[in-house]
Amino acid sequence: MRVKICGITNIEDALVAIEAGADALGFVFYEKSPRFITPQKAKEIVSQLPPFVERVGLFVNEEPSQIDEICIKCNMSLAQIHFDVDEEFLARLHTKALPVVRAQEPQDILKFTNRYRLVDAYVPEFGGAGKRVALEWFAGVDCSKIILAGGLTPENVADVKPYGFYGVDVSSGVEVQKGKKDPVKVRQFIQKAKFE
Repeated sequence: MRVKICGITNIEDALVAIEAGADALGFVFYEKSPRFITPQKAKEIVSQLPPFVERVGLFVNEEPSQIDEICIKCNMSLAQIHFDVDEEFLARLHTKALPVVRAQEPQDILKFTNRYRLVDAYVPEFGGAGKRVALEWFAGVDCSKIILAGGLTPENVADVKPYGFYGVDVSSGVEVQKGKKDPVKVRQFIQKAKFE
């Protein structure tokens, strides 16, 4: 199972996550988030990363042209579209896109079935609220293209393994405070998700 550590705001957290085995790092380009990072700061961090690490820019309520511009400037490999969009919107992006489904009911998780997608619990604000999607919604569903987010921690990530998710995404579940990761929790989370 692949692991993305989201809400990276400094090089120390980025390097700890990579060294622990993270497959992807997430950078939040949404100004209202406590984990917001400027494109310039993200670019500085990315320039210091080793190769073969996926770099994911998270966007809320931005136009495709703006998303592409930031992704090019910061050398993002993927754009996480964390607001309600359709296929037509995604087709206008030049950057490879990962749509987010903010699930309120079981049928929501079937949106974008033909795509890799991130499924998060719906909250009125965007992301990092630590709310979990009901795991029973995924019973009998092909989860091989789903990245699960929302309310994951080192203590509960093992619970999701039987469902066959492509990956998991964690932010608040491995933090000391908003925007600052706990190296111990990061290592525990990745160990339990990938290696145990």
